[in-house]
Amino acid sequence: MARLKIGLLGGSFNPAHEGHRHISLLALKRLQLDHVWWLVSPQNPLKDRTGMAPLAQRLAGARAMARHPRILVSDLESRLGTRFTVDTIAALRRRWPGHGFVWLMGADNLAQLPRWHRWSEIVEMVPMAIFNRPGQGHRVLAGAAAARFAHKRVRNPAALPDTTAPAWCFLFTQLHPASSTAIRGGREIADESRKEA
Repeated sequence: MARLKIGLLGGSFNPAHEGHRHISLLALKRLQLDHVWWLVSPQNPLKDRTGMAPLAQRLAGARAMARHPRILVSDLESRLGTRFTVDTIAALRRRWPGHGFVWLMGADNLAQLPRWHRWSEIVEMVPMAIFNRPGQGHRVLAGAAAARFAHKRVRNPAALPDTTAPAWCFLFTQLHPASSTAIRGGREIADESRKEA
């Protein structure tokens, strides 16, 4: 089997939105990935179950939103029986040892990464691509996770999938304002994207 470069975008997708699709398309292009897998979590350990739509509903919404042949929506975490990201990544690496996985996440998640279960092991296991989010940028780059692994930052995103972890890059790309929290709250989401200098 040929080695594939695969971006992993985990989350509740409650609901999936254009922001998820936006960073997935950027990842395909900027990191030169073959695919992006959306790993729809049965239940994020850091999020309240209140207001969490059923998994089947979130999967259906994610499939409707993905709209791209190289963005694949999956319930792998449910099928693998993993609860924490560190265990999911370990299971994926065992199942597909020849593939090059890259963990994708928004800058807001980089800020809270030290709250994740065995977070430093995640960084040691898989390269990470961090996408800027409105109001995050330079603030999260001064945070605990970025500071601890500052010496492992990669400047060329296209090189990341072939770089041994720990390795990460931060992409100051065109921003998308969508958020699942805002959508659940019924707030209007601006259709315009803006770019951070």
